[in-house]
Amino acid sequence: MFYELTDHFVVRADLDTTWDFFSRAENLPAITPPWLKFTIKTPEPITIEQDALLDYTISWMGVPIHWRTKIIDWTPKRQFVDLQLRGPYVLWHHQHTFVSTDEGTVCTDRVMYKLPVPGISRVAHVLMIKPQLLEIFRYRRKVITERLGWVRALQDDVTIKSM
Repeated sequence: MFYELTDHFVVRADLDTTWDFFSRAENLPAITPPWLKFTIKTPEPITIEQDALLDYTISWMGVPIHWRTKIIDWTPKRQFVDLQLRGPYVLWHHQHTFVSTDEGTVCTDRVMYKLPVPGISRVAHVLMIKPQLLEIFRYRRKVITERLGWVRALQDDVTIKSM
């Protein structure tokens, strides 16, 4: 089964500032909850651009998980998409979009993902994965808005639905 996670909000920062924040790999650990122990493994300096590969490790329930993503779409100041090449999901496709407005910048996250092990993934999703992803993206929203300035949510909360 495929799932879709979305988050949609406005930050006070202008488009240039917002894009600069999101296009820096060194901000990834800051927007990831500390309990995941996010560690970038890609040698520095890291340039996020079209076809860039990012290697990192997270710790899930005490188990280190190696993750590699590739930037498959890099449209400066409009959007970028990272795709998991190696990691815990069968599919992890994360689209980040940005739109300048009079209020600041509209930020949208859309993640399409699929879990491994079809027989038990629905139960695991309900009991563990969905609650943890909601916590991760709520934390992410909190840090982003602290760094860039909060305006308002365009959806009440992070949402996850089956596709």
